[in-house]
Amino acid sequence: MLIFALLLEVIWLLAADGGPHGQDHWPASYPECGSNAQSPIDIQTDSVTFDPELPALQPYGYEQPGTEPLDLHNNGHTVQLALPPTLYLGGLPQKYVAAQLHLHWGQKGFPGGSEHQINSEATAAELHIVHYDSDSYDSLSEAAQMPQGLAVLGILIEVGETKNAAYDHILSHLHKIRHKDQKTSVPPFSVRELLPPQLGQFFRYNGSLTTPPCYQSVVWTVFHRRAQISMEQLEQLQETLFSTEEEPSQLLVQNYRAPQPLNQRTVYASFIQVGSLYTTGEMVSLGVGILFGCLCLLLAVYFIARKIRTPVTSMNHSPFQEEEAGEPEECGLYFSTSCR
Repeated sequence: MLIFALLLEVIWLLAADGGPHGQDHWPASYPECGSNAQSPIDIQTDSVTFDPELPALQPYGYEQPGTEPLDLHNNGHTVQLALPPTLYLGGLPQKYVAAQLHLHWGQKGFPGGSEHQINSEATAAELHIVHYDSDSYDSLSEAAQMPQGLAVLGILIEVGETKNAAYDHILSHLHKIRHKDQKTSVPPFSVRELLPPQLGQFFRYNGSLTTPPCYQSVVWTVFHRRAQISMEQLEQLQETLFSTEEEPSQLLVQNYRAPQPLNQRTVYASFIQVGSLYTTGEMVSLGVGILFGCLCLLLAVYFIARKIRTPVTSMNHSPFQEEEAGEPEECGLYFSTSCR
């Protein structure tokens, strides 16, 4: 696993010439980067296919990844946290055990930062949790070159109003690994809290690593729900790390790959898309809310109508009742209804 991580670092550096991370030049040195099943992608929700057979994704061991400290590493192109194999995923055809997680982000003052997009909209950052098929392969490096050898969770991150305590387990240590190749230890924490609260709604497709050698070996799960961090935490991510070992320091920013063509692939969804990213449950709730509002409006109109009609009824009937109860009027020049 360590050898594979070092290999990816070397490949990244060799590819990083001409443009941000040399993305346009990757296929020249690594042909698979120009193949037809690359990641990330722009997920168009009106084109996804609902698959009722997609089982719910179950992360096991995420709440407590052991008692040993976790290694946090600035590898020059991202911040990476090593994960023990006691973390694994259920709900996939094979058992996929965790290897590491890392982040992608943009630059302060510029929109975007995530790798995947939803309806052409990027979020501020994205978390990837990398797993490999331990039923079929002995290591991450072996599985990474095989079809569906890897399973990666993609969590889109947006800016919220409050600090996210789970992400602070990582972000609060960034100042210790400012330069490339620096490492530090992080006390174990609940990795589950890095994920959105609801995991039942997700997109699934076959894709690739988002850095060279771009092996097309990844079963991607991109969650519909998003995680949130504060603006302060986002700026901490954007302004703390450097991609170089020493001076002159180069700030580590915009470490995301542009969306790749979908080509003939199908993106599956575990939930029904209704309108613009509304789920079936959300639409039901919206419908109930509309019906309740209409009922309240009808009741309001009914009571207003009753209040208006009550005085009119009194004016039309009370005087006649009083006249009938009293003495008859004399018939005079003007006709009176009480004349007899």
